[in-house]
Amino acid sequence: MSPFEVGAALVSAAGVWLTARRSPWCWPVGLVSVIAYAWIFVEAKLYSDTLLQGVFAVLILYGWQRWMRHLDGDGHVRVAALDPRRAALHLVVGTVAALALGYGMHRWTDASLPWLDAALTAFSLVAQWWQARRHAAAWWLWIVVDVIYVGEYVYKALPVTAVLYAAFVGLAAMGWQAWRRESAREQGVAQRA
Repeated sequence: MSPFEVGAALVSAAGVWLTARRSPWCWPVGLVSVIAYAWIFVEAKLYSDTLLQGVFAVLILYGWQRWMRHLDGDGHVRVAALDPRRAALHLVVGTVAALALGYGMHRWTDASLPWLDAALTAFSLVAQWWQARRHAAAWWLWIVVDVIYVGEYVYKALPVTAVLYAAFVGLAAMGWQAWRRESAREQGVAQRA
């Protein structure tokens, strides 16, 4: 356990907490977090997770600008519905990406846990895309992915990161409830209008 990993975990937790609260400040905090975790994952030879941090950085910039265009009067992002057909398509794309990345990592690198790491990476990207697009469904996908990540990080002897991801499960549950409540409120307002 390094002080750097502890600091990265705290920044990352703050970013998820801000996301659950629908605050656009989650994006710059998240950017700092992914830069720190890219370094941690290189040292742990979790190359798919390292690549994930780079893609997260791009998605963070996208999500940040997208959220800034969809704020309510209190400065919180408005929640958007996710069409079930699009959700299914995104999950199929995630599965194909997981298989392709897993094969590449297994075949051409010394990656630890190449198939699991690739699957978690692919579905984390789906969840991050949904988050950037303001879909409450992102939270249930984060819950599933984060539960599995806890086991991976315990196995890789990254205890601080394992605890962080366990906390992410709780924060994701909190985010799911808050975003669903807000979505229901927004639908009620739209129906009355």
